[in-house]
Amino acid sequence: MVLTIYAPFFASSKRAVVTLVEKGVEFETVNINLLKGEQSQPEYIAIQPFGKIPVLVDGDYKIFESRAIMRYIAEKYRSQGPELLGKTIEERGQVEQWLDVEATSYHPPLLALTMNIVFAPLMGFPPDEKVIKESEEKLGEVLDVYEAQLSKNEYLAGDFVSLADLAHLPFTDYLVGAIGKAYMIKDRKHVSAWWDKISNRPAWKEVSEKYALPV
Repeated sequence: MVLTIYAPFFASSKRAVVTLVEKGVEFETVNINLLKGEQSQPEYIAIQPFGKIPVLVDGDYKIFESRAIMRYIAEKYRSQGPELLGKTIEERGQVEQWLDVEATSYHPPLLALTMNIVFAPLMGFPPDEKVIKESEEKLGEVLDVYEAQLSKNEYLAGDFVSLADLAHLPFTDYLVGAIGKAYMIKDRKHVSAWWDKISNRPAWKEVSEKYALPV
């Protein structure tokens, strides 16, 4: 049974897509046009009641929320590809911890930057300069913690690449690209080295090239 991932071109979905590629899992994609409101159509609401992306369909099984999908893929296909969950309970704890850090501390200010700098102009809205300034400050504080962590370990959860690292790829790609704030990564020695390693992984290169949004 081939897995199906919905809306692969959007950053949140790419967390799931890069995990599939890392694990060497065969999958197909279904595009969802958010600007046309296709995520609110009854057939989509039937599989994602909140009308959000992404969704993974595996036969009769459906799962949404990008990080939950990552965990599902990494667990189901644990025997193939890189071990992305850690080999011990302690390593798994660190992976889960840093996945939560990404979701609760790193992602919110970065999402605010993305919406105000990248997408607000495309949608005809003026960027909120106050939100931009505050979000950059908050993200900088988080990255200072990352700098300390990565001075001790090669990757966030230890000396092995994990879901915790992969979860950062799609939106950090905006940060160093369309947002125009690459210095936030490059000015931190250990964060910069970490980003160079994870962003140059073949799986991410494949995903970022194949599923690039035209922005």
